[in-house]
Amino acid sequence: MAEKLGIGARFPRLTLTAVGGNALTLPGDPKSAYAVILFYRGHW
Repeated sequence: MAEKLGIGARFPRLTLTAVGGNALTLPGDPKSAYAVILFYRGHW
């Protein structure tokens, strides 16, 4: 299991594939100081 982020820890750099097929790089792409990213597991 991956390490949890602690208070004040930097978010690791990730590249994700969005629903439309575009690549989204975190934490760089969101244009505001705050963002919510929803991970949908899909069918149970």
